[in-house]
Amino acid sequence: MSLAKAVISGTVYRAPEKRFTSNNVPISAFAMNISENEETLVRVIAKGNLAQTVEETVQKGDRVVVEGRLQNNTVKNEDGSEKRIVEIDAYALEKLAGSSSSAPSAKNSPDTLVQFGQTDFSDDLIGEDEIPF
Repeated sequence: MSLAKAVISGTVYRAPEKRFTSNNVPISAFAMNISENEETLVRVIAKGNLAQTVEETVQKGDRVVVEGRLQNNTVKNEDGSEKRIVEIDAYALEKLAGSSSSAPSAKNSPDTLVQFGQTDFSDDLIGEDEIPF
């Protein structure tokens, strides 16, 4: 169920994992921590060309800004209980300069953004039941 459009920033907590749907559409998912003082995790899901870019460029510890559709999902724990999680179905991701995998920047220079967008992917190609996470 879609709740709203959201733009969030944080640190990549778990490195991206890439999988494919039955239609061979790439999907990449990673967890990011959106809080500085405590652990507040949000799962980010990228599809199509954006998934490929995320897999190749985003690493654990990177600072990123993600824009997408905010949604709730329910996952089953190992003991069979259900847990509600917050996800972002991403359609744009910006990697902040100064992240662990970006080139070193000059001291006291402002952060710059590198934007990766999803331009040629239609939501009609994939159904919610096909996401392998």
